[in-house]
Amino acid sequence: MKLYMTPGACSLADHIALAEAGIDVDTVTVDLATRRTEDGDDFAAINPKGYVPALVLDSGEVLTENVAIMDWVAEQAPDLVPDGPLGRHRNMEMLAFLTTEVHRPFMRSMFSPADAEKQAAREAIGQRLGMVADSLGGDYLFGDRFSTADALLYVMVRWARGSEFTLPEPLLAHARRMEARPAVAATLKKEGLAA
Repeated sequence: MKLYMTPGACSLADHIALAEAGIDVDTVTVDLATRRTEDGDDFAAINPKGYVPALVLDSGEVLTENVAIMDWVAEQAPDLVPDGPLGRHRNMEMLAFLTTEVHRPFMRSMFSPADAEKQAAREAIGQRLGMVADSLGGDYLFGDRFSTADALLYVMVRWARGSEFTLPEPLLAHARRMEARPAVAATLKKEGLAA
């Protein structure tokens, strides 16, 4: 199994979730500017969309998009899903929210040529991360147990810290708890990232 990733990109969340699930995976680094893998291969041959993550299963099938990969991981490791009859759906709900309502504005805040667009995106990110902070159900998003959605929230918080956002203390505390997890620490080290 191979995870095509870029250190510190949103693929970090998938890398963390796989590690938390105890799923062994080889990683292949992708240069997003050139769309080439670390071996010089054309990444478009793996994922025609041209961005990470991409997970190549042992069967040879390819999964892309954070929500799909994280749901696949959760299916393999059901303890990474919140309890209750809607647990898996709540996890996917949060993954979808983080992907569309936080991740997407980050792209606008970094790459939009218009200052007004950048500012609007920053305001949206701050407001939405504030909503997530208010909804934390304990140490993690859904209580006292890690879920795959926690991995994606952690990446969004890392980006926000790196972009000089003022973050609510519950999100900073969540990030500290995440960084104290052995699987997260090992994944950060493997990607060459500091906590």
